[in-house]
Amino acid sequence: MTMACSPFFSPCLGSLWSTKPTKHLPCHLSTPFQYSNKREFPLAAVASVPYIPANVDYLETQFSGHGVTFEGIGDSYVVKMGLENGSLASLMLPSGLITSYKAPMWHGGTLEVLHTTVTEEDSGAVIQGGVSLALECESDGGISWSPSSWILQDVRGNAEELIQVEMVSSDSENMAEAKYIVTLQQDIISSEIVISNLKSLPLQLTGSVISHLTVSNLDATYAIGLEGSNFFSRTPFLSNFGLIPPDFGQKNEVGSSQLWGQPGIRRFLSGSNAKNQNNADQVERIKKEEMEGEEEDNYKQLSSEMSRIYTSAPRNFTVIDRGRRNSVVVGRDGFKELYMFSPGSTHECYSKYTYICVGQSAVLKPIILGPEDVWRGGQHLHNPNL
Repeated sequence: MTMACSPFFSPCLGSLWSTKPTKHLPCHLSTPFQYSNKREFPLAAVASVPYIPANVDYLETQFSGHGVTFEGIGDSYVVKMGLENGSLASLMLPSGLITSYKAPMWHGGTLEVLHTTVTEEDSGAVIQGGVSLALECESDGGISWSPSSWILQDVRGNAEELIQVEMVSSDSENMAEAKYIVTLQQDIISSEIVISNLKSLPLQLTGSVISHLTVSNLDATYAIGLEGSNFFSRTPFLSNFGLIPPDFGQKNEVGSSQLWGQPGIRRFLSGSNAKNQNNADQVERIKKEEMEGEEEDNYKQLSSEMSRIYTSAPRNFTVIDRGRRNSVVVGRDGFKELYMFSPGSTHECYSKYTYICVGQSAVLKPIILGPEDVWRGGQHLHNPNL
């Protein structure tokens, strides 16, 4: 059974957990992709920091008065943040997955901004969507590490102004330290990452912050402000929290997956061995022409299947859902690339695949940290609907 968080069922996570408080949820699922010169981004191996289940009663006492409450779920727990103006957010640990962000609207109520699903399987409940991190740090020595298990370090602020939750993750090789700071304000939720290179050698960082934004239907959803931005079509980012329809890319031309099935490509691949190199060169030329482009629409409808990395997009752009009469301003810091994914409008409204995915990324061009350098990056989801 799959349940999608929508205006018809926004509290799906809380209602599921409250009925099964002792059931273990596999929330250590954030296995990020590995950077490659190829067009696919395979899952990387994870060296997780051992996680000790939190004492919820202790956390309630330690951080009382900061506008947060805690709920234990098996070996995991949820940090629930709430402001007096109605802004609410839920964060799971140790995975660091933001499962919910409810923002106040112009009509006086609140609206769920994020798209999260819970699927019951034999092994337990599988959670996908929300806002998640997919990062990989790699040293010159070939040692790689992906922060995926987060430990709560501090909670700051109050329910009147803002609430800030700080988490930390370190690798066993003492190569790097990662901090993840989630800040809830009256009209914005921010995800900030701080990576510290602890070694005397350079460190390469690849990955992204990926957000699933729920929408009424993709025919009524538009991206505003991307006109003139250069992009590359790419296969979707792979993440254990990601939602990718099983038939994605089979109906529309997305990246090279559909391109390889075209008759022209098959003709290039046929023929004698003497022509193989020329055929391969022509295939690469066609694929390059197909995959590179420049955004022509300033008011782009997101009804078609797409998976793109924009390399020259503005730091802020707006997603409008005319069906729900709301909008979200998506902003980034530190990251140079914008990832955008749409599953297409062929799916039922308010279903598992009625969402768009945006990500602030460093995939085509990794970030290089010098010895003992510190890098900061993040994403902001701003609610302009008050």
